[in-house]
Amino acid sequence: MPVVPQTASPSGTLRAIAIGGLLCGICDITAAFVIYGAMGARPIPLLQGIAAGILGRSSFLGGLATAALGLLCHFVIAFGAATVYVFASSAVPWIARRPLLAGPLYGIIVYFVMQGVVHISRAIHRPFSLQLTLIGIAIHIVCVGTPIALATRRYSPH
Repeated sequence: MPVVPQTASPSGTLRAIAIGGLLCGICDITAAFVIYGAMGARPIPLLQGIAAGILGRSSFLGGLATAALGLLCHFVIAFGAATVYVFASSAVPWIARRPLLAGPLYGIIVYFVMQGVVHISRAIHRPFSLQLTLIGIAIHIVCVGTPIALATRRYSPH
């Protein structure tokens, strides 16, 4: 069956953002549950830790409600990251053409931007750990940048 090139359309852009954000959000939170779970973290406090960026330490007293807020925040960030990437790929076309290069690089950028946001948020600040930094970067390469880049390559109208 012949491949029909996509034409530029808002629906293609929205599809790239939606699928990229959804894949990113699911992959990233799954990796966090599995990897940090193996280190002793439990899912509810992990999600409450995300909500702590808004609520501070009180997020750990809110039970499932603040865990749900943390999950919502997580997906808002994932869709935000996908949106930035899709629009950047429109401005810089090689980004869309080279997803296996640009995606991992973008994952690293997102990791460091998120670390900067965490430091100015109400989240609990932990001492620097090279091990956790390398784990976080690896997760962002594989579970954030790459899925967003591949979704952009597949669905964005370039």
